[in-house]
Amino acid sequence: MDEFIIKMPDVGEGVAEAEIVEWHVKTGDPVREDMVIAAVMTDKATVEIPSPVNGTVTWLAGEVGDRIAVKAPLVRIETAGDVGEAQSVGISQTPITEATRAEIAKPAPAAATPAAIPVPAAPPPPAEKPLAAPSVRLFARESGVDLRQVQATGPAGRILREDIEQFLSHGTAPATAKNGFARKTATEEIKLTGLRRRIAEKMVLSASRIPHITYVEEVDMTALEELRATMNGDRRPDHPKLTVLPFLMRALVKAISEQPDVNATFDDDAGIITRYNAVHIGIATQTPAGLTVPVVRHAEARGIWDCAAEMNRLAEAARSGTATRDELSGSTITISSLGALGGIVSTPIINRPEVAIIGVNKIATRPVWDGAQFVPRKMMNLSSSFDHRIIDGWDAANFVQRIRTLIETPALIFIEG
Repeated sequence: MDEFIIKMPDVGEGVAEAEIVEWHVKTGDPVREDMVIAAVMTDKATVEIPSPVNGTVTWLAGEVGDRIAVKAPLVRIETAGDVGEAQSVGISQTPITEATRAEIAKPAPAAATPAAIPVPAAPPPPAEKPLAAPSVRLFARESGVDLRQVQATGPAGRILREDIEQFLSHGTAPATAKNGFARKTATEEIKLTGLRRRIAEKMVLSASRIPHITYVEEVDMTALEELRATMNGDRRPDHPKLTVLPFLMRALVKAISEQPDVNATFDDDAGIITRYNAVHIGIATQTPAGLTVPVVRHAEARGIWDCAAEMNRLAEAARSGTATRDELSGSTITISSLGALGGIVSTPIINRPEVAIIGVNKIATRPVWDGAQFVPRKMMNLSSSFDHRIIDGWDAANFVQRIRTLIETPALIFIEG
């Protein structure tokens, strides 16, 4: 028997280490050639690492959340022949998609499993933590199922959602009290890893190093909503449905042309402000993995329809996990919107090293005094934060007021010059 060593891949771009975000095997598990054994994250790119050989796992470099240096041993596999070691054999650097995760979780066809390396189907011993994806663990908690009682059918003893559904279908769910309610006493410790840890670290830096000033203004959206409805009704088949955001993006471009200081980044370590002529707008987007900020580049060169199409494309790429590193970086100002869940007011945290972020709250019909009577108007608050080291309160207010004027009189958005 020989030992095969897989090393942490070198993904370039000066990356010195990567974080383990998911193990698909544990010590003692058999592996097949091309079977994905781990996923690691560097910056915002997730890299899948397959096994180049058949064998048995004898050693893992660490636990989920640990950071491993590039080219350091990651996995040791006992094999039947002399195969040496690998540093980056067969590595896929494409971000993991939900479809990929589902495919990984499928049991391998019987013909594809070498007879000498059977894949165990029995669940792990009760004392061990069962192997399951975070989404599967959430489903189990919501269903009141103890994963240690579920038989796994996934590779390397991994529990799938289908296993839990099968468990429930046989009436083996925990009994409830006579009144229909049951006590829940289980707890689960969840280690902060991967993208969620990156988000946490960035939020701490932004909140601790940037003195925020947040300015909230009420905006009458009635005219814009009427225009938006008309444009959506007359749009071409190849045009996307317009939301408020493309109009806000174009309003930002015009407002920035008058106040370029807000379209900037600040390197507080070097004490250098970089002001940009290009307007690269980050759109804060919620994904299954956490908050990401895909970037609509050169919004100054895009019309309403083009802004909408590019925003939709990037949002879908971010949610499916296929967005590239370039598509998730390089913004000069950010828009944060929770859509219908936007609430009345928010205090958005600046996307460091930018100096401004525009927060969009929900639209609601409210009574507004027009000088003679109260009339129903569609109103929305803009909650915007600025880096007070770079942007004075007066300038922040002027910037938001200019956006308000453009939105309340939407024809101005389309007037050049």
